[in-house]
Amino acid sequence: MKTVLSVIGARPQFVKAAPLSRALRGRFHEILVHTGQHYDPDMSARFRSELGLPEPDVDLGVGSAGHAEQTARMTTGLVRVLAERKPDVVLTYGDTNSALAASLAAARTGVPLAHVEAGLRSGVGDMPEEVNRVATDHLSDLCLCPTENARKNLEAEGIGDRARLVGDVMLDGCLAAAGRAERGVLDGLELEPGGYYFATVHRASNTDDVASFLSILSAFGRLRHPVVFPAHPRSRAMLGGPVGNVIVIPPAGYFATIALVMNARKVLTDSGGLQKEAFFLGTPCVTLRDTTEWTETVDAGRNRVVGADPDAIVAAAEEWEPDAESADLELYGGGKACERIVGELATLLGG
Repeated sequence: MKTVLSVIGARPQFVKAAPLSRALRGRFHEILVHTGQHYDPDMSARFRSELGLPEPDVDLGVGSAGHAEQTARMTTGLVRVLAERKPDVVLTYGDTNSALAASLAAARTGVPLAHVEAGLRSGVGDMPEEVNRVATDHLSDLCLCPTENARKNLEAEGIGDRARLVGDVMLDGCLAAAGRAERGVLDGLELEPGGYYFATVHRASNTDDVASFLSILSAFGRLRHPVVFPAHPRSRAMLGGPVGNVIVIPPAGYFATIALVMNARKVLTDSGGLQKEAFFLGTPCVTLRDTTEWTETVDAGRNRVVGADPDAIVAAAEEWEPDAESADLELYGGGKACERIVGELATLLGG
């Protein structure tokens, strides 16, 4: 049986890996490696448990550090693991430092690399996530694209022969999770469906720039409905105190998040994953960035990109209504991405 070594390390990767890991284990031997990029219990162990992701076979435990140091620690650890475990292929996800480290380690050791969520481009070349995803794609032997636009991006960069259009594994997981969403979270917060906004702010462009962060928060405070805002400790410290109608809660679990997204008037976020989940679940999204990789959600009339301008945020949240009543899930593979990825890996590894 061929061996797939899957590298994860951050909360978005847990969401993507959970459905795919189940599919992989029906066909391959999977070794699951956790880099330790996200190590807080709310961001790691509890989240993995809730998703049904197996316990990691290896935990590198790299912890917090700057981008370069963290990536170097992970790369060093992964090179060692690859030498010891000798997998047939390395599989990684998305655009985190963990993904970049996996790609560097695979290149150093000569192990083929498959990249889930390949081909995404925001057009912001100095954004850390953009650097990571471009480098990972160009080091990959198999680029597993979630959308046709992603595949076209790789074709334009001269690596279209490595690209395979498979769909989005997050849709596979989201469809399975919708029926298990913890609707009791609304009762606990005394919220009614359609009576609140759900917001997240975590991108460096918004949290490292205090002016941008406060601009976004000022817009939240002007809205006519409550804003549910799961905030990590650093964001809580930046808040400095209560902000209008903003309901600050601890980081939410996956099923609680799905329930909050499903029942919100709109999602206000700078997260790529939440833009998609809002699209999948039929909730309009306002993106708090100047660009998005998920252009299909904008083209479909379900997502409006407004940046950190408070007037634009308020107008989009309160006045804009989507052009389309529902989302076309076939744009993201219709819930069959995991099945297609297993097939592509089998082909790469000789059946």
